[in-house]
Amino acid sequence: MTLELSPITGETWKLDVDGYEVELPIVAIKPDFAISLMMVIDLGVKFGEHVGAKLAEKLAPLKPDVIVGAATLGIPVAIEVTRALGLDHYVILQKSPKIHLGDALVQTISSITSKGEQRLLLDRQAIPLIAGKRVVVVDDVVASGSSIKGSVDLVRAAGGDVVGIGVILTEARDWQDVLGEDAGLIRSLAHIPQFTKVEGGEDAEWTPIPETFL
Repeated sequence: MTLELSPITGETWKLDVDGYEVELPIVAIKPDFAISLMMVIDLGVKFGEHVGAKLAEKLAPLKPDVIVGAATLGIPVAIEVTRALGLDHYVILQKSPKIHLGDALVQTISSITSKGEQRLLLDRQAIPLIAGKRVVVVDDVVASGSSIKGSVDLVRAAGGDVVGIGVILTEARDWQDVLGEDAGLIRSLAHIPQFTKVEGGEDAEWTPIPETFL
């Protein structure tokens, strides 16, 4: 479906991310469906340090050996969580083919903010950092759950033991069904709803969609 109106609605959603207030733009994915968009790379160094430290507090009891994040928005999360935990190495799952990834482990995923299917690529040179290790997978937001599930599946294919999943935000509840038992591994700092217009046409305000809590 082609979106006829501008995806930037002009409305925002105020949010407290574990003590750090942000205001996220509401972006229309369809004429009657919108999300609040968090671009972690645009929120500054202090926000990155804050979420890294707060996620590290929640993840430290799991005693991870290594942090794994997916490009692109999972990269700063992986770096800051690794730093806050006092670890050194982290592993980034790529989404674009590169010359050294011709023999990579591959997992197909989809994303609510991207068109079509994407691929996650794990460099085989990074497998020794993961195999037999306690791994925490991190990302900025879990919405559909496909990206996180793909990351978790790749880590397990490389022989890693996924002991936790850290995200800045959970969005709506679709991810719970997609992740299944792994949904219990999620540690997050805040939650955001998805939005719809219930009446009033283009002039109506965006309203949070009621959720079923599992």
